[in-house]
Amino acid sequence: MHVELVTIVVAEYDPAIDFFVRALGFDLIEDSPSLTNDGRPKRWVVVRPPAASTGILLARADGDLQLPVIGNQVAGRVGFFLRVDDFDEAYRRMTAAGVEFVIRPRREPYGRVAVFLDISGNRWDLLGPAQPSMP
Repeated sequence: MHVELVTIVVAEYDPAIDFFVRALGFDLIEDSPSLTNDGRPKRWVVVRPPAASTGILLARADGDLQLPVIGNQVAGRVGFFLRVDDFDEAYRRMTAAGVEFVIRPRREPYGRVAVFLDISGNRWDLLGPAQPSMP
């Protein structure tokens, strides 16, 4: 058993795809035409980090109930966590791609961490490995 997908509500598909693929380095797994439950056109868009098993469904907001959650899916908390092997390289690449970091890198017992915003304004932790213990 595993979590296959989580959803992030976005304003528009193409800018969200560009952000996740170009700025974060995710793979575009699927971008297919689909229909809402009441028959209106939409897209089924899935991105995920390379070699990951869990993907993100980028769902365009549909209606007055969904619009307010764009960028606030977890009430202003960090709700998404991107673990990388090379923190410094990922931080440099993401910064160069225009990703907005709202909390600068710091060291914690569990590893390096910096907080960034996705295209919608949701908060993410960029997580890197902990420093090895000195003998």
